[in-house]
Amino acid sequence: MTSELQIGKRATAPELTSPLRLSSGITLPNRLAKAAMEEQLAGRRSHPDSRLVTLYRTWDAGGVGMMLTGHVMVDRSAVAQPADIALDATSDLAPFREWAAAARTSSLWMQINHPGRVVRRDTGSRALAPSAVPVDVGPLSKFFPPPTPMTASDIRDTAERFAVTAELADRAGFAGVEIHAAHGYLLAQFLSPLVNKRTDQWGGSLHNRARLLLDVVAAVRARVSPNFGVAVKLNSADFQRGGFDLQDARHVIEWLSDSVDFVELSGGSIESLATAGHPADERTLEREAYFLKLAGELVADASVPLMLTGGIRRARVAEAVLARGFSLVGVATALAQQPDAPLGWLAGEDGEVPAPRSSLRSKSLRAAAIQASITSQLHDLGRGRSRPTLAPVAALIVDQYRRSRATRRYRQEHSTGQQ
Repeated sequence: MTSELQIGKRATAPELTSPLRLSSGITLPNRLAKAAMEEQLAGRRSHPDSRLVTLYRTWDAGGVGMMLTGHVMVDRSAVAQPADIALDATSDLAPFREWAAAARTSSLWMQINHPGRVVRRDTGSRALAPSAVPVDVGPLSKFFPPPTPMTASDIRDTAERFAVTAELADRAGFAGVEIHAAHGYLLAQFLSPLVNKRTDQWGGSLHNRARLLLDVVAAVRARVSPNFGVAVKLNSADFQRGGFDLQDARHVIEWLSDSVDFVELSGGSIESLATAGHPADERTLEREAYFLKLAGELVADASVPLMLTGGIRRARVAEAVLARGFSLVGVATALAQQPDAPLGWLAGEDGEVPAPRSSLRSKSLRAAAIQASITSQLHDLGRGRSRPTLAPVAALIVDQYRRSRATRRYRQEHSTGQQ
């Protein structure tokens, strides 16, 4: 265990079992949150179906105080994956109400997102970005179309789409929304000086690059009820030289502090696989809670609750996160493998959930294979099944087959206007 995880518990550090009252008035029953994972479980018309209801009922029974959904697209013509959920003015709210009702003891929040340039060519999605900077992932770059720089009208339309989706989530019965501004998606693209080369009011200085995010938060707040939660997911750093960094994050958190309930900190993007332990800037990430050392530097100055996500797989590490000053602990892949792990942690057990492994040499393929094995677990849980985790390479093959079917359906529905 690293020295960073040997921090003793401060006298003022909350217990994992401590409730947390947020500025919106929502009280979370404990400090453990199921962090967002891309479920890829959309049914017809990019709507949720019974599989997502079953999946979230399983997590709800597992002990977490809050659940964040996988990202929900605010524009169905631009999806990160063909089986992503989309919620917009054309959506039927009934299946979303059923999804929201899956939460019985925890607080269920919808993560809302626009992928920007991170869309796959085969989906036919629109690739929008602040500037015409293509995705660079080496040989895999060919799978991503060249992005179209956004006009002022595109930018205003995007802010409105986030607001509409948040309002609909409120009406459907979700407790709040988390606005995704991390992991290289659209709002993170505006924040990054490597992607945002604009010279107008949305480019140049950090405040200009953060303008769209701040406008989105304001637009969402104006459309939702006063007791509806609003949060932001932000990179502590992009882990790319010259990209969004720790000092940038410190300023953005300060600008957000009066308008959000909490800020979730993560890191990396598709171009920098920090979430898989392989940052592009070659910085070393620790095996557990791998953003703790870097993101922990932001705690002292933050006047808003912070949540840390990334590599947390046992109670002792979750406690170290709280001891460092974070208010919430986000747990992701461990809950795909063991959905009820929080029950043991809250009862005082350490209960480590082993991390999935792959022997593939390629970093990008290894990350994709491990992600595919996690996705396979989510699909099994959504069907109420429990079986041994597929080996990552086998899971990757199955995932590609499943994705090809979802792509055909998405393209057909989108081309025929079944919105």
